[in-house]
Amino acid sequence: MARKPILDIKIEMMGEALHLKSENGEVEMIPFKGSVDCELFRGIVEPCGVDTQVVNAAGVRHMSARYMLTGKDSTGKDAHIYVENNGWFEEKHRSMPFHTVPTFYTDSEALAPYLHRNQFEGEGHIKEDGLHIYFFEIEHEIKKAE
Repeated sequence: MARKPILDIKIEMMGEALHLKSENGEVEMIPFKGSVDCELFRGIVEPCGVDTQVVNAAGVRHMSARYMLTGKDSTGKDAHIYVENNGWFEEKHRSMPFHTVPTFYTDSEALAPYLHRNQFEGEGHIKEDGLHIYFFEIEHEIKKAE
């Protein structure tokens, strides 16, 4: 059975990325904006999002995207969701979709009890219309005592 994402965020790159290369590794900062249209939340990614990617000397890439969603929650009230989304992989073992661990903060009374639990995972997918970040609730298996 296919998992249904709680959020589907379409990312739109903005402007030029900033690059730094040193003897310790590389840093790339990628500005972005976007949109989100799901049952849980509908709105925009404010045009101040940034994905900071650091590759250390060992070739491990740490991605940390931070951005603010502005829109309407599932009850139709104005709301914001702050997203910090982190992922790691070795450069020579980059996979698609890439996997992340998100943390959410929200001012929505309806969404806070759900989003503040930190029980989610993310996936980045390249689609025909661009990059989508999907967030899913982590499914826990209950083991029965034998």
